[in-house]
Amino acid sequence: MIDSNKNLLSPSENSCSCCSTDAQAPSKTAAQAPAGETATYQVAGMTCAHCASSVTEELVKLPGVSDVHVDVDSGRVTVTSQTPLAAESFATAVEEAGYTVAPA
Repeated sequence: MIDSNKNLLSPSENSCSCCSTDAQAPSKTAAQAPAGETATYQVAGMTCAHCASSVTEELVKLPGVSDVHVDVDSGRVTVTSQTPLAAESFATAVEEAGYTVAPA
């Protein structure tokens, strides 16, 4: 049971009202020990753990993706996959989650 919602941010504070901006999505693995190619991208618009979870959920659906780590504070998303992940595939998954790939 939640005693208080005083720590929740309102949408007017440029964040989801469901969680704080300092949250990070835990790594979500499709395989127990990720191995393969690792690439880091910048994603714009993420402000909370729910945002990170949405991005992670879409990325783990991509073929060969074994691990995703999202750092909301920096906007960095690190993806480990069996083979190099095409930038277009990454961008499509991020857009499906409701966010955009930021210029490097």
